[in-house]
Amino acid sequence: MTDLVPLRRALISVSDKTGLVDLAQALAARGVELLSTGGTALALRKAGLSVRDVADVTGFPEMMDGRVKTLHPKVHGGLLALRDDQEHLAAMEAHGIAPIDLLVVNLYPFEETVAKGAAYADCIENIDIGGPAMIRAAAKNHAFVNVVTDVEDYHALLAELDANDDQTTLAFRKKLAQIAYARTAAYDAAVSTWMAAAIGEQTPRRRAFAGTLAQSLRYGENPHQKAAFYVDGSNRPGVATATQHQGKELSYNNINDTDAAFELVAEFDPAEGPACAIIKHANPCGVARGATLAEAYSRAFDCDRTSAFGGIVALNQTLDAATAEEIVKIFTEVVIAPGADDAAKEIFAAKKNLRLLTTDGLPDAKAALLAYRQVAGGFLVQDKDTGHVSAADLKVVTRIAPTDAQIADLLFAWNVAKHVKSNAIVYVRDGATVGVGAGQMSRVDSALIAAKKAERMAEALGLAEPLTKGSAVASDAFFPFPDGLLEAAAAGATCVIQPGGSMRDDEVIAAADEAGLAMVFTGQRHFRH
Repeated sequence: MTDLVPLRRALISVSDKTGLVDLAQALAARGVELLSTGGTALALRKAGLSVRDVADVTGFPEMMDGRVKTLHPKVHGGLLALRDDQEHLAAMEAHGIAPIDLLVVNLYPFEETVAKGAAYADCIENIDIGGPAMIRAAAKNHAFVNVVTDVEDYHALLAELDANDDQTTLAFRKKLAQIAYARTAAYDAAVSTWMAAAIGEQTPRRRAFAGTLAQSLRYGENPHQKAAFYVDGSNRPGVATATQHQGKELSYNNINDTDAAFELVAEFDPAEGPACAIIKHANPCGVARGATLAEAYSRAFDCDRTSAFGGIVALNQTLDAATAEEIVKIFTEVVIAPGADDAAKEIFAAKKNLRLLTTDGLPDAKAALLAYRQVAGGFLVQDKDTGHVSAADLKVVTRIAPTDAQIADLLFAWNVAKHVKSNAIVYVRDGATVGVGAGQMSRVDSALIAAKKAERMAEALGLAEPLTKGSAVASDAFFPFPDGLLEAAAAGATCVIQPGGSMRDDEVIAAADEAGLAMVFTGQRHFRH
């Protein structure tokens, strides 16, 4: 392959006009002939640049509302011809095809159109045909042709020309080609994913996912693992869309845990009061409501002060100074909130390693989304767990019915259990977690671990007894035997929420009655692996 290739002729056709005129002026100053179409040509002429219409090159006008303009041998021949192949050169001469050395194309804004909730017909009209065809042709022929699909690469192109006497290197063209194929792949993925949803196809035969690099990470879960962070363009409020106000670069684990924390705290409507979630290794070590945000944080912190050290704090309301003063009393990795006032930012500024993220909103905990996970040889896809239950959905199965106050704690515990790794046991008292057992192979062990943590915190706080006394307890899945339930009762729980559905439900209900517990079934489980 030829290394250095001069740039004499460029075809520019862009939907996003950002940086267009500056690029075209820089190319024209280098003596590059400019070809263009439609609105792009108009914008360049308005800037005083000399532009030749593609229609003049092909001998065919744009037609069918612009659907047909670049799908022509004089365009694709100019992009695909091998400049070192005599037969190709002869064909070009015979048919009046001139080479195109640079293609600058960004595609119809399909993703943006879908994000706006446009009608089906409007989405279809925003599927680009000529653009991807030209991009793929130019990228295939990167031995001779440069293809630029992203505005952020305009500067890199000009820098490459400056460094090589208005020529480009093969290594540079290869890099542009890879970017171009990734762009068309992402575009096709967006179209196919949207269409599957639009026609109600829940399990399409082929499924594609795509993302755009947001950050190259120092490493993954461990220092020997390489990692990067990609965003999917969905604009769901969270770590992917947040503004980072201070602190060092987020790590792989920071991003994973911050996402877990913010998705959990979003379960609690800010209109119903402040809430805080503290996460460590993707599991909550404390979740609470409070009369103020500072109180919510303090109550969440008191669930497990040991685990909260070096954790992630998520808030459902704007961070204020009083809450910031409490948070900075211990080492915290990340704080994420819908917003932060100036006084809070000033307090955090003294903690240079503390990352503060704001999102201008909370994610919709009930929004229909897909979740996927890689396995050997493939990946699993499922609906995100958006299951919710209300008091009206609960089925009382014991002789004793829970009080209104107990129901409130049961529902709180249930919402938290959804975000705890299975097997999950969550004790709650007065709108705050007081014990969390996560990720155990046995539900009995989860109940014991959560209770033991509560005992240790009672000692640390100087309490006469653990706060699990008089608590509500949630189990993310049914109790297969009475043993786990009885451990919760031994810890002091007075009411239980669980899915039900075990072959031994009758035994578990009988055990609850004998222990004097109130128990409700949800008919819904929340496994989280």
